[in-house]
Amino acid sequence: MSDSSAKTAVRSTGIVSRQALARFASRNGIVIAFFIIAAILAVANEHFLSVVNLLNVGRQVSINGILAIGMTFVILTGGIDLSIGSTLAITGMVSASLVIGDSPYSPTVAVLAGIVTGIAFGAVNGVLIARFAVPAFVATLGMLSMARGATLLYSGGRPIPSLSEDFTWLGQGFVLGIPFPIIVFAVALVIAWVTLRFTVFGRWVYAVGGNAKSAKTSGIPTRTVIFSAYVIMGGLAGLAGPVLTARTSAALPQAGLGYELDAIAAVVIGGTSLAGGVGSLGFTLVGALIIGIISNGLDLMGVSSYYQQIIKGAIIIVAVLIDRSRNQNP
Repeated sequence: MSDSSAKTAVRSTGIVSRQALARFASRNGIVIAFFIIAAILAVANEHFLSVVNLLNVGRQVSINGILAIGMTFVILTGGIDLSIGSTLAITGMVSASLVIGDSPYSPTVAVLAGIVTGIAFGAVNGVLIARFAVPAFVATLGMLSMARGATLLYSGGRPIPSLSEDFTWLGQGFVLGIPFPIIVFAVALVIAWVTLRFTVFGRWVYAVGGNAKSAKTSGIPTRTVIFSAYVIMGGLAGLAGPVLTARTSAALPQAGLGYELDAIAAVVIGGTSLAGGVGSLGFTLVGALIIGIISNGLDLMGVSSYYQQIIKGAIIIVAVLIDRSRNQNP
């Protein structure tokens, strides 16, 4: 090989390597960002990487993570759900009311009651959006208010304390040194990932979000898929509600305020397109972890919760801008 040929080959290899590196960074930028943020917080506070703190982060992330799983299904279909914080509150109340003190009901019954309640609220959203074509923003905004009102009516505006120890263990207990809420989140994540990745329903979700008209023309029951996405969201909010209630040892009427924003942020930061049809639960997990470690790191550094709200809002805006840029320049 001549010198000129060798130089050309080296340049070509360099270009290919840079292109491959650029593609890797583009596809995994959120993961790289997670490690960079974690490294910065570890340097900023010596307690950040302690086992106790990491387990605490896991507990915090588990609730938002469960909600973000359901939100991923909804956003993949091109929708949105603003009612999940209020749904979480009412489901926590329903569960708590069944396990006060020496109640004869088991924690399993209480959790199932919460899930069924969440499914009912999600089904109402699904019917309004899929059957009556009410815009998702409007339908779920209305449900946000209705579910919060139902929470206040059900509880009389008062918290429900004195929950059974068996129930509070769901939010405070450990299995092999791992907080139980993390295990619940992990199981929900695996089931949802398998559903999206390997089932016909999962392919339908992506198809409906990608192009609902084409999906309907292809014989996909688009209304059923959209309805199911909101039912799944409601059911997962119904699971998160009892777990959060068990962790705090009381059901609070104001529980879940702002949780819908954290769930949406986790999904959008994870790269799921607000236009629908593009996204993955793996990156949603990373998005939830980013939200969790940022909140935890700012708490450790004594940053006011007011500033934290500003920071979270800025993160959401940046993520949406990136999403719009990606859609305009595929």
